[in-house]
Amino acid sequence: MRSNVIETVLGAVVLVVAAFFLYFAYTTANVRAVSGYALQARFASTGGLNAGSDVRISGVKVGSVTKAYLDPKTYQAVIEMQIDSQVKLPEDTSAGIASESLLGGKFLNLQPGGEEEMLKPGGRIQYTQSAVNLEDLLGRFIFSAGGSNANKGGDASQGQPAAPAPAQQPPAQQPKADPSKGLLNGGGK
Repeated sequence: MRSNVIETVLGAVVLVVAAFFLYFAYTTANVRAVSGYALQARFASTGGLNAGSDVRISGVKVGSVTKAYLDPKTYQAVIEMQIDSQVKLPEDTSAGIASESLLGGKFLNLQPGGEEEMLKPGGRIQYTQSAVNLEDLLGRFIFSAGGSNANKGGDASQGQPAAPAPAQQPPAQQPKADPSKGLLNGGGK
């Protein structure tokens, strides 16, 4: 009976420690839902940006992506977001999709402009930059590096214009042979 009490107490301690870690992770990860006003932005490619992703200004979370869908008329990705009501954005604000790290997720990075007019709730961010696809970038780098040296014969004058070809001299005139003399009698010369 004594071992059952120890196991029960030990299990309760494990549950309390797990609850503490969950609370700590929730408060430090800043995963709270943002209430505020809605904005929209259109992109050629989202690169993995999903509903629930952060919206940040200067690295500080100011909102969340609420919805991502395809516009069937323009075939652009439409991102809807909620921005904190205390953050007012100028009309010339730009939005770009950025990576948290090489292996991490994506977030929406906003850069406020200098306009005096502010975006209204339900407004649209006009200036957008799609996500950079690292695989495409790496592929372009690899293939462009391999194909840039078309002259791999060891030519030391890379990057310099080619020298003009030497002018050709007309062939020297040889005396015509006299067919009446034949080859044995010096007719070939």
